[in-house]
Amino acid sequence: MFLKNQWYVAAWDFEVSDRPLGRLFCGEPVVLFRGSDGKVSALEDVCPHRLLPLSLGTVEGDAIRCRYHGLLLDSKGACRQMPGSDPVNPGVKVRAYPVVERYRFVWIWMGDPALCDENSLPDLWMNEHPQWRADGGTLHVKCDYRLVIDNLMDLSHETYVHASSIGQKEIHDHPVETTVANGEVLSRRWMPGIEPAPMYRAALGDALDGTSGLVDRWQIIRFIPPGGVLIDVGVAPVALGATLEKHDQGGVRGFVLDFITPETETTCHYFWGATRTGDLSNEQFFIDAAAQQRTVFLEDVEVLEAQQRSLDLLPDRKLRAFSVDAGGVRARLLLDKLARAEAVAE
Repeated sequence: MFLKNQWYVAAWDFEVSDRPLGRLFCGEPVVLFRGSDGKVSALEDVCPHRLLPLSLGTVEGDAIRCRYHGLLLDSKGACRQMPGSDPVNPGVKVRAYPVVERYRFVWIWMGDPALCDENSLPDLWMNEHPQWRADGGTLHVKCDYRLVIDNLMDLSHETYVHASSIGQKEIHDHPVETTVANGEVLSRRWMPGIEPAPMYRAALGDALDGTSGLVDRWQIIRFIPPGGVLIDVGVAPVALGATLEKHDQGGVRGFVLDFITPETETTCHYFWGATRTGDLSNEQFFIDAAAQQRTVFLEDVEVLEAQQRSLDLLPDRKLRAFSVDAGGVRARLLLDKLARAEAVAE
């Protein structure tokens, strides 16, 4: 059901501390914690003694102690101290997962540790760049994680789901171009000379003064397996002469970072982020922008969970694909291809 030999986002960096954090990834319980050296560890979230979740325990140095009988496990999952006066049994241990902290995220490898490669992590430069500001959060969504990917790869839904913020009818008036290359899916839409959507009009403010009031708008969406969707979006007054290939010379530009990690077949973790450039000293602007972005995502969650309820209620019905679904369909086909390759390798 799930790809295992891939990097998944397990948490934002600020979510992991010296208080154990228990989460379910790809059907497997995992506990995350930050040791006294600041490094993040990930272990199977179950004490090998009486199977109490380790996430109910406490962190001691770079180890975690079970809350039930005090068994102590180090960051590699090996037992350091047994309950009572029993000598340490080297056979008492739990699985440790490879983890990497990069680009403000904690990444976890759910498959064979011998196959993990940090160099295969996607380049999220904008999440750490000094001239960009990144904000985000985590949502728990009660739906198949692939439904979230479908949603993000088809932004024509903005017209109706996000009508009060980023939606506008012009999105449907301009076709999307979808390609597959280098193990990713790319969907691009260019909307020249249109009225700005409500959120963009507010963000541009005085920049529209003395112009026609029209903007060029773009949506460039990358699907990065197994669950990443990176979206370059924005608008620029037509006078700036922006193009789909070059749109960084003014206007309003941002990257929307979405990483979806499956929890079960019908639930997932949705790690969302929004990065923007501009006047980094304007703290209130970024606070307001992040809050607005979260509101947009919550509108998506309402739709996605309702969609999953229909799928559960009507298991004989199948999703249908139209032209607007090209990005999501290609993403699913790519996931299926990777799953077949992983199955053959195993």
